Amino acid sequence: MRTLPDFPWDSLVPYAETARSHPGGIVDLSVGSPVDPTPEVVRSALAAATDAHAYPQTAGSPALREAIVEWYARRRGVTGLTPGHVLPTIGSKELIAGLAFWLGLGPGDVVVQPSQAYPTYALGAALVGAEVHTGDDPGGWPERTRLVWLNSPANPDGRVLDVPALRDRVARARQLGAVIAGDECYAELGWEGPWAEGPTPCILDPEVIEGDRHDVLSVYSLSKQSNLAGYRAGFVAGCGALIRRILAVRKHSGLIPPAPVQAAMVAALGDDAHVARQRELYRRRREVLRDALTACGFRIDHSEAGLYLWASLGEDSFSTVARLAELGILVTPGTFYGDPSSRHVRVALTASDERVDAAVQRLATARLQ
Repeated sequence: MRTLPDFPWDSLVPYAETARSHPGGIVDLSVGSPVDPTPEVVRSALAAATDAHAYPQTAGSPALREAIVEWYARRRGVTGLTPGHVLPTIGSKELIAGLAFWLGLGPGDVVVQPSQAYPTYALGAALVGAEVHTGDDPGGWPERTRLVWLNSPANPDGRVLDVPALRDRVARARQLGAVIAGDECYAELGWEGPWAEGPTPCILDPEVIEGDRHDVLSVYSLSKQSNLAGYRAGFVAGCGALIRRILAVRKHSGLIPPAPVQAAMVAALGDDAHVARQRELYRRRREVLRDALTACGFRIDHSEAGLYLWASLGEDSFSTVARLAELGILVTPGTFYGDPSSRHVRVALTASDERVDAAVQRLATARLQ
């Protein structure tokens, strides 16, 4: 059995216990799990589809595939997709963990991940015995690279790759003969600069791929924009040949989103109003948390998009986690994302307004420096 990376969240347990002991209760800004209600339009669609006596289609219902195609065109500026270029998944994490295996990677192959990286990219490489190269410079990607993971907007630091940056990375992956996949689950949550009013760029944008989808994939999830984390509702789009290969494996493996979830996804993808409302909830939470953190000495780096603030007091990240836990606030150390010397913590926006306001009040009276 292959040795897997340690599950980093286990090391947060003692800090969570400290935070829970605060007289005002814990403010959990660590995991990033949505706390707001699932939109009624989605819940109604799910309820109406509960007579699901037949096996659902692994490829997704025709209505769902069309909804994904239409969403990419309407919200991401991606043209030319057909139902054969898209595929629903059981959330996005299982696809990220399994892609290297489904593509046939193994020992001697290299999987590239960003310098600050969601741990599941490395897990997918570990499952097949591939090597991991961590780096943002395409010129430094090894010749043995067979799979490249991009993450824009990024978890944890909220960086966004613009169209020229995406185009350079796609071009380099093609030089190497590698598949390149963009993990884009926070695309609707842009806050600053060019991303303040609309979605961030997609790896399938015509200006990025220059008319050629070969070996390029976009991975998405409705967990964040639609509060569907509990539904496990994701999808992948792009190169038709890769989609067919992934579909074939999933048919054999029985990896099928349930039919009621597929119906709920159609409703979610077709309704932009609930996404706009949720975005405004996160915008307000982000603004008050950002102001409270900077007022008590934190520096906020990047964070122009996504569900997190990438904050630093200039000290070891676990020291900051411990300081905030004493205030009843739980955050995530930057060390979880690949840099053992990280001096940042990730502060999630996914807490109720009442809990966010509690955190703001505690920070206002804190002495952290």
